[in-house]
Amino acid sequence: MSQTVYSQIGGRTAVESVVDDFYERVLADDRLAGFFEGMDMAELRSHQVQFISAVAGGPVEYTGDDMREAHDHLDIAEEEFDLVARYLERALRENGVGDDNVEAIMSEVADLKDPVVGR
Repeated sequence: MSQTVYSQIGGRTAVESVVDDFYERVLADDRLAGFFEGMDMAELRSHQVQFISAVAGGPVEYTGDDMREAHDHLDIAEEEFDLVARYLERALRENGVGDDNVEAIMSEVADLKDPVVGR
């Protein structure tokens, strides 16, 4: 039985580190920080941990809102989605996630582009 991406990258502790790093990057970027004003960041972090854990094959089911519904009111442009994705990729790589696992996770993220940008 082969290991899941989730177990290969270090499980929940590793995912939480990636999410913390990711949000530090996103919130430090003036082009993106406004999207998060007034948001419950603890809840967002929890949903992001769930999401990454689920797409990485962890023992977690993502229970957040439908991606289109969750982001529809934000009017996110393609460039903004791409920037957020780059920050996630950097957070994964700088937290020791290997190339194959980064590609597997980012492939799942890429599949969300259309619903998040409202297409």
